[in-house]
Amino acid sequence: MNCRTVDFLRGDQLAERPELASQVVKLHSWSLSEDDEEAFLRRAFLAFGTAFDYSTARWVKAASGNWQILARFGLELELPTTIAAEALERRQILWMPPWLLVPYLPEKDPLELLAFAWREQPPWDVLAQLAGLVVVLRQLAAAMRTRLDQQRRIEQLENLLGYTRRWLGIKEIESLLVEIAQAATRLIGCERASIFLWDRRTHTLVARPALGVPGGELRLSDSSGLVGRVIQSGEPALADEELHPEWIDHSVDKQLRFQTKSVLCVPLRGAAGLLGAFELINKRTGRFTDGDQALLSELAAHAAGILENAQDRQALLTTRSRLAELAASQVELVGRSPAIEAIRSVIHRVAETDLAVLILGEHGTGKEVVAQAIHYWGKRRHQPFVAVNCAAIPETLAESELFGHEKGAFTGADESRAGKFELASSGTLFLDEIGDLSLACQAKLLRVLEQRVFTRVGGTALIPTDARIIAATNQDLREAVRKRRFRDDLFYRLNVVTIEIPPLRARPHDILLLAEHFLNTFCRRAGRRVPQLTPAAQECLLKHPWPGNVRELRNAMERLAYLHREDVIDAADLAFIFPHKPVSQSGILLTRIAEGAPPDQPALSLAEATRQFQIAYVRQVLEDCQGNFTEAARRLRLHRSNFYRKLRQLGVETRALPPEAS
Repeated sequence: MNCRTVDFLRGDQLAERPELASQVVKLHSWSLSEDDEEAFLRRAFLAFGTAFDYSTARWVKAASGNWQILARFGLELELPTTIAAEALERRQILWMPPWLLVPYLPEKDPLELLAFAWREQPPWDVLAQLAGLVVVLRQLAAAMRTRLDQQRRIEQLENLLGYTRRWLGIKEIESLLVEIAQAATRLIGCERASIFLWDRRTHTLVARPALGVPGGELRLSDSSGLVGRVIQSGEPALADEELHPEWIDHSVDKQLRFQTKSVLCVPLRGAAGLLGAFELINKRTGRFTDGDQALLSELAAHAAGILENAQDRQALLTTRSRLAELAASQVELVGRSPAIEAIRSVIHRVAETDLAVLILGEHGTGKEVVAQAIHYWGKRRHQPFVAVNCAAIPETLAESELFGHEKGAFTGADESRAGKFELASSGTLFLDEIGDLSLACQAKLLRVLEQRVFTRVGGTALIPTDARIIAATNQDLREAVRKRRFRDDLFYRLNVVTIEIPPLRARPHDILLLAEHFLNTFCRRAGRRVPQLTPAAQECLLKHPWPGNVRELRNAMERLAYLHREDVIDAADLAFIFPHKPVSQSGILLTRIAEGAPPDQPALSLAEATRQFQIAYVRQVLEDCQGNFTEAARRLRLHRSNFYRKLRQLGVETRALPPEAS
């Protein structure tokens, strides 16, 4: 069998080749913009196919002796499953003409593999290049999964906060159990949910409720199916068509004319012992995950507390407090610059009030982080934090999105729906990009802020709201008011307290602090030692203008954490991250002088300040002329010999200069 191991190009080797480095940059950009792994892989297949001219690509999964194709590109060819299995078993990249077989996520179970095939055998270096890019691809995919999992986790926690608030108002236990089961189907995305109570005397499990079951109740033996296994063992379990299919009790399916494809079940345990089990059926987007199991276990803990104590309010308040603290722990305002310390001080002063706050700042400066800090550091921390991106709401749907609608209010309104104001009641409503809200919606928003009541679209009932409003924008709202693109009365209503976040370039003291914070965070997620930044690398970070602000710095540190494998990060390693021409020290000085900023050294004499300006200006012109002294002299309107003399007077490096003309 003509099968060979392929050595892949490392990240530093890829960076040395511009065409491969550009592919890596594209991959990283796609991994940040996509929210679906299959779409990410398809884009990579198309890009690699153009670059490496292969005819076929496959993303396959091996489970229970079978191969499942998850995504494909190009011609239909038969995959050499024996060699593919060997590549997965050895965790190595193998070449079996015409196939290149690369384990995609070797640590994942079930195992997955990327396979590529050519009509004609490519050069060996091409295989090493593609293999190296696929290694980068699988690193970015792992980071992408972590990022999406974290986003989903935060959303789940915030949603759970909203659900627990609603549960506090339900005193009747049966209704409360229905609410909890429905919340589980929405949070985890499954078709059905049931809470089984265990009757030890009769060895019977009673589902209360059994969503989707006629009559809402289902009775089973305590040894039946997966639920019976959980009751007997007291441990969580899951089963599907590939994993333990024999654990699924299909006799219930026949009674209900339903097909169970996957089941997740966790024990319902209280202080007095095992009370029953919480079961979910058929996840809509694939298999149940460990994260689903953890979230269902939290819900089961809530249900158990309710069942054991009819006076359950204190238990729910404790649970909500824990969830609020967990969500609050995700919010960090990193920085020690005077500007950030001042913002932190303002947040502490306004957090305990109900004042409206307007947050200003460029894209990527962290406006939502400040809004979350105001919410979670204040008295509303146990209530919902609801964020709305006003720029992403179509004008025709803005009123429905903010205030909700009644069933039949317009085409497509098949059921009544609460708006963001309703969901944020007693909590905080964060209106991001408020400057993009239409004038019509601005008028309705102003009325709600002044009267504290609203009606749903198509409704007549007045609904009170006490949601705190925090707005944010990167626009100049005063200019928008002057141009009549933003209502002046709404501006003054929102602008009770203003927090302006400076761009990252205006607070250089925070750059290294943030860089180390993000590097530590991402290296911990990647399970690797944190590399150290050399003084040269630190200087490079400080010189970069950071047009994308904190978000750009965060993305840069994420790339280093997953792509740079050495224990030290030098300035040369940052050339891959900042492919554009770096800003020179001369350029920075010129910018500072042009902007009227004070010089680095205080109390300079006029003569010394003039000399520094001339040095900076001459060096900048030389950089712009790429070292061409004749062209630089022409631009400065000096004779060439006078230009050389001036350079020597200023002390500018002259080793490359010709002797001065007589």
